[in-house]
Amino acid sequence: MNRVNNHKKQVRILAVDDEEHIRKFYKDVLGMAGYSVDTAADGNSALTLLEERPPDIVILDIVMPGLDGYQVLSLLRQRSDVPVIMVTGNPGKIFISQSFGLVADDYITKPFNPQVLLACIQTKLERSNDTGIA
Repeated sequence: MNRVNNHKKQVRILAVDDEEHIRKFYKDVLGMAGYSVDTAADGNSALTLLEERPPDIVILDIVMPGLDGYQVLSLLRQRSDVPVIMVTGNPGKIFISQSFGLVADDYITKPFNPQVLLACIQTKLERSNDTGIA
């Protein structure tokens, strides 16, 4: 099912994860759903891509070497209100509260069903379109 038919332009997603197989998963699953997907392996690369190719939504792993997801989210929020979905393999109250404390739009844990991810993305995009963000 192509989930971008309701949009006038192809939606650009930035997926940030230090694990190569997860980045490939995002490229494959989200690409098949009709999204344009850029990936970054670390926080610094993500910040560069945010400037060069501003996304409509960001999927951001929390646990990464160097700049972690919280640091990237904090820096991102200084310049953008793009919807952000935080992702981690280590669920817990601390992770959740920190994510929302930095104004993440949603939070999902690994492993996750691709359909859940797609539904989460669609919901965030619809909300951002309703408020004029994307």
